[in-house]
Amino acid sequence: MGFDLRVLNTVMAAMAGLSRGMFRTINLLPASKGFPGLAASRWFSAQQETPTPKEGDQGEKKGWFQNILRVRTLEPSKESHSMQLSSKETVYEIQFHAVKPESMEEYLNQFGRFSELIEMKQTGAELVGSWTVEIGDQDEAIHVWSYKGGYPVLNRANQIYRTDKDFIDFRKNRNKMIRYRKNQILLAFSFWPELKPRDPSNIYELRSYTLKPGTMIEWGNNWARGIKSRTTNNEPVAGFFSQMGDLYTVHHFWAYSDLESRKVTREAAWQRPGWDECVAYTVPLIRHMQSRILIPTPFSPLK
Repeated sequence: MGFDLRVLNTVMAAMAGLSRGMFRTINLLPASKGFPGLAASRWFSAQQETPTPKEGDQGEKKGWFQNILRVRTLEPSKESHSMQLSSKETVYEIQFHAVKPESMEEYLNQFGRFSELIEMKQTGAELVGSWTVEIGDQDEAIHVWSYKGGYPVLNRANQIYRTDKDFIDFRKNRNKMIRYRKNQILLAFSFWPELKPRDPSNIYELRSYTLKPGTMIEWGNNWARGIKSRTTNNEPVAGFFSQMGDLYTVHHFWAYSDLESRKVTREAAWQRPGWDECVAYTVPLIRHMQSRILIPTPFSPLK
């Protein structure tokens, strides 16, 4: 009897729509190098080690379709996903400013004075990192602020920013120099290293991921294990996930001495246990991803 592919397509479409089911897809074709081949070889090994059910067994007999798609479901919880993933009472804001190319120098001069004004006015906001994009979206500036004390501090800082005359004048001048701007309110993943100052002369990489809705816990569970394979050269800087603005967005900041160090560090991670699984299990959760290479501004606390 032939197998009707329409039945398979219908089943797969229905399973893809489950909001609380998460699939660990396996690449069935071994690759010459990289995680697809490793994941495939582990899958084939698991199938060879699984004993064939004997005739008359009462347990559920697993067919080829069940072996290809491994479903992981989340246990019901009375805690929000953000509470499960972040234990800190600090809220972060990331700002993206697309600057007119001819205005970048003046923009940075004015933003440096603005960061000093933020501290002088005791708004509660603290600049933790400031960069311009070297590779990626050109003529873009990225700033990360922290609000220790959470949303009450953020509310107070925004109130001062909206009403103080010095800030109003700053915005009028700044807006003439930018093409567009956006921001997001973030929380930090509790399993990432604590954000702290570094020795100078680093380049930074910002890797941003847009995830499928409902997959943030799965992402966190896998990265909580996978991050251990990426700490050899102290490269992790900060990991955030969005609360306001573009939702289901993850930002990972990494530090390297140069681009060659980045290459060597990333390739070495594949030789450590667990990294291939982290990549194999999180790639299917991603809708879009972007990498930017960043250079610290003169006034950035992270050099």
